Amino acid sequence: MRSLQLNSRKIETIFYVLIWALVFSVPYFIERDSKHINWEMVKNNWNHLFGYLLIFLINVYVLVPNLLLKKRYLYYVAGVAILILMVVTFSIIFQPGAPPQGVAEGFRPDFRPDQPLPEQKAPFMAFVDNLIISILILGSGTTTKLFSRWMSEEKLRKDIEKEQLKTSLALLKHQVSPHFFMNTLNNIHSLIEMDTAKAQDAVERLSTLMRYLLYDSAQNTIELKKEIEFIYSFISLMQIRHSDEVEVKTDIPDKIPEIKIPPMLFISLLENAFKHGVCYPLKSYIHFELRFDNTSLSCVIKNSKHKSISNQLEEFSGIGLMNIKKSLNLLYDQDYKLDISDKENEFEVSLTIPV
Repeated sequence: MRSLQLNSRKIETIFYVLIWALVFSVPYFIERDSKHINWEMVKNNWNHLFGYLLIFLINVYVLVPNLLLKKRYLYYVAGVAILILMVVTFSIIFQPGAPPQGVAEGFRPDFRPDQPLPEQKAPFMAFVDNLIISILILGSGTTTKLFSRWMSEEKLRKDIEKEQLKTSLALLKHQVSPHFFMNTLNNIHSLIEMDTAKAQDAVERLSTLMRYLLYDSAQNTIELKKEIEFIYSFISLMQIRHSDEVEVKTDIPDKIPEIKIPPMLFISLLENAFKHGVCYPLKSYIHFELRFDNTSLSCVIKNSKHKSISNQLEEFSGIGLMNIKKSLNLLYDQDYKLDISDKENEFEVSLTIPV
């Protein structure tokens, strides 16, 4: 945060230097012609501008941070009023004008007889002009300071939001993992009495999945190839429990592109398909398909739907779908597409994400 504030102050200071350098260059160009530069008038105008610069600096470096930003509004208004009164008074007293009478031309090296002498403004007009200029200068300085403060706070707010998003996403991942382990351990428990060899194989596969969940899933992104290997392992583990009556089909291209995606992105959708798409002794199926191009990755999961099973959409639209949408919103904001099709004999979920 301190580094952010220092960078913001440096940029702000450079901006002020450039702007006031341009302002102080104006009298030079105004008083310059093809043969002569009226240095006396340039110096007078610089003295005049120095008063504006002084109140500008006092305002942005003293009054705004110590009074306005600390919500001491009355003190700030009083301070601004005093600054304006000071600069207006001094500007009227020392305003550039005609040289005093009796001054010889020789004492003015820049004076030429054919050059018209500037006339001093009436006190009231000089007061109004300097008042308006002072208000504009102070207003511009205050606006710039507040904008700079807003930019710093906006950057800090976004950094805090990113950290909160990472924390929320990590919590969502931990909500998925216990649910997955519970189902897998139930599968292994049912295998122990039926087939010890298959139960041992299931334990080995589970240990592989645990390594993925403990190490790979902790990263923000993972290679698509590893995610596909995880999906294959999960499907194989689920197939151990289910009989041949369940048709599990995967359609994944052989050539996997070198891209990275968030880990465990499709597992909740696949879990839901196994949970609701299998009904003994009826014929059931689970179809998993992946498609990708240069800009997007699409996943389509279909499962059979049986009348004996309760409404899958209603159950899926509960905590499971809510967590999936939260994860997607944290990862991609609105830059994704999630379609759910609840047909009479089939339930389909299609997810497309940018890569």
